[in-house]
Amino acid sequence: MRLAENVSGTRKAATEILQLCFEAKDWKLLNEQILNLSKKRGQLKQVISLVSSIELVEESKGVVRLEISFVFAVQSMVQQAMQYIDQTPDIETRIELIKTLNNVSAGKIYVEIERARLTRKLAKIKEDQGQIAEAADLMQEVAVETFGAMAKTEKIAFILEQVRLCLDRQDYVRAQILSRKINPRVFDADTKKDKKKPKEGENIVEEAPADIPSLLELKRIYYELMIRYYSHNNEYLEICRSYKAIYDIPSVKETPEQWIPVLRKICWFLVLAPHDPMQSSLLNATLEDKNLSEIPDFKMLLKQVVTMEVIQWTSLWNKYKDEFEKEKSMVGGSLGDKAGEDLKLRIIEHNILVVSKYYSRITLKRLAELLCLSIEEAEKHLSEMVVSKALIAKIDRPSGIVCFQVSKDSNEILNSWAVNLEKLLDLVEKSCHQIHKETMVHKAALRP
Repeated sequence: MRLAENVSGTRKAATEILQLCFEAKDWKLLNEQILNLSKKRGQLKQVISLVSSIELVEESKGVVRLEISFVFAVQSMVQQAMQYIDQTPDIETRIELIKTLNNVSAGKIYVEIERARLTRKLAKIKEDQGQIAEAADLMQEVAVETFGAMAKTEKIAFILEQVRLCLDRQDYVRAQILSRKINPRVFDADTKKDKKKPKEGENIVEEAPADIPSLLELKRIYYELMIRYYSHNNEYLEICRSYKAIYDIPSVKETPEQWIPVLRKICWFLVLAPHDPMQSSLLNATLEDKNLSEIPDFKMLLKQVVTMEVIQWTSLWNKYKDEFEKEKSMVGGSLGDKAGEDLKLRIIEHNILVVSKYYSRITLKRLAELLCLSIEEAEKHLSEMVVSKALIAKIDRPSGIVCFQVSKDSNEILNSWAVNLEKLLDLVEKSCHQIHKETMVHKAALRP
């Protein structure tokens, strides 16, 4: 069949040989036959027959194009043998069969998808055996982002599996590199739109297997992995944004049992995040959420942070301590080992910002009283905020005075004076106009 270039016959003969080996349960012979058949030089590994079927297709413009379908013997064998993997008698036989198929498919672009699926199966076996590092290394050998024929959801699922294994082995640098291969905008694509038919010359994209999650499920998995990554460095704002993305998934918003724990996490991480424009924007957007009324304590917490008033740490902690501890038993687990210390730090920073709004100059002693801290601690936190450029302040240590005014250069001072003079002259002009108007009205009233 091979020498006669009979495409269907060659394909059938190759698969039947494998089927006979499988029915005989001779796994060693099966592996040998797979290797033997893949090395037949005369069958043209990539293209068995240049034209197996030619169809004339008329298009709207009357252009006639030829559809050429290629049949790959190696591809048929690999696909056939992959069906036997789950029916192997033991793990050793299964691993041996997968390795054989990997060797056959290595370097062949027409079975790259099958090779990726085989690698994933082998990595799963390694992971079940506790060999996390080996599983992660196996998965990283395959760059699925370059596979044009693989379905988008299958690509994303494969990359997410790579990220998860890197996080499991605590390789956070590589996990970040792999996660950047996924553009978060891909999750916002409208899956209801009809798929466009591939144009001439384009790759035909295969359907994803049934066990691959949907795009929205993959979105949730992606952001849950990102939360694990950001939790390593206590990047509270990025964790909050990840929870916000999960919160916006329609299936989550439909059931209170799912969105309430997520919204609680959003509130906590907003408070824990350092003050900056992004945090302020998210804070105000969350306050406008109608669902926040279902958890009034957290709405009150966010309002306290937004309001420019000094917050008493002891009273706040006594009120929210139980809620803080309750997070350990909810979705996402605890807020982190340093969350309690960071919460206190954020409240202190908030109070310092409030004081800077109301005071241009204040003594260190009075500042420490307002913050409920010692003078040394108050000075330390104030200095850290100045270094991080969260606010502008100067401390006169000998006299113990803090100045929150921004130092201006001569040009700024002159410009401010010019603006003030302009405002003054406008007021004088308006006053003169009003006096003149009143005088004229008074004169008109005195005339007979």
